Amino acid sequence: MDTAMTAALSPISRVSARDEAAILALNNEHAAELSWLEPERLSFLLGEAFYARCIGALEAFIMTFDQDARYDSPNFLWFRERYERFVYVDRVVVAGEARGRGHARRLYEALFTEAAQAGHTIVTCEVNAEPPNPASDAFHTALGFAPVGNAAIHGGGKTVRYWLKSIAG
Repeated sequence: MDTAMTAALSPISRVSARDEAAILALNNEHAAELSWLEPERLSFLLGEAFYARCIGALEAFIMTFDQDARYDSPNFLWFRERYERFVYVDRVVVAGEARGRGHARRLYEALFTEAAQAGHTIVTCEVNAEPPNPASDAFHTALGFAPVGNAAIHGGGKTVRYWLKSIAG
């Protein structure tokens, strides 16, 4: 079996305390897209997460929140002001060497199943509009997300596009 095939079969597992240092490093390598995290903040967010999973030896991870999370992100709060019940995808990242193996799609599909089993009917996220992220726009469109709004955040230094996908609850 070739390496790509083996990697594609890497299990999706719950994030645990032993994963935090690797998650922090991977997150902060992609801080421009995700936002920088300090160790204490990551621990707090993981404690609030609805769904936090990783693949393999941290080839990829996803962290999401539902409407009840104690979370002050302007993007999360945008959805909370508009939707009574939702799951918000806060961050998804795939390590550079693991890209192109379908990890992000697998993490999202597993999330959709988990969210539906918990009675949720929508999953939300945001993607940078300025600076643009056309690959992420295309990815979310392919997964069935549709844009539902825009906002300037961080004092206008960044513009984001908000996305929503309906799922069977």
